[in-house]
Amino acid sequence: MLAKITIADYMSKRLVTLTENTNVVDAVKQLLDHKITGAPVVDQRGRLLGMFSEKDVMRIVLETVYNQSMSGKVGDYMSTEVISVDAESSIVDLAEKFEQTTVRSFPVFQDNELVGIVSRTDILRALASSH
Repeated sequence: MLAKITIADYMSKRLVTLTENTNVVDAVKQLLDHKITGAPVVDQRGRLLGMFSEKDVMRIVLETVYNQSMSGKVGDYMSTEVISVDAESSIVDLAEKFEQTTVRSFPVFQDNELVGIVSRTDILRALASSH
């Protein structure tokens, strides 16, 4: 049953996106306000440049201790080596990807276009709804 469920069935379609020039304090507030662990960083055309996540924020915290101030832009801290997934892939394939990495969410593409984001929580929802 789970093998027939696609990522598109459970991904978040309402994306919270950031730009490279977003101030890191504002970016952290957006993550908190939307209760998300990471957000895609896009250019003016909506093309994916990277991901900004809680893990990137840990680096900001450590630098803040040493520099005695918290500043910078998302582009300075975002992860640029991003693993993405296809909207039509199976939720089971996605679970395998999550098991093999520490990443907590992946950007979702369909026909080379960013269409959503999927998290570990989305897999939990798929599992719960299949029973």
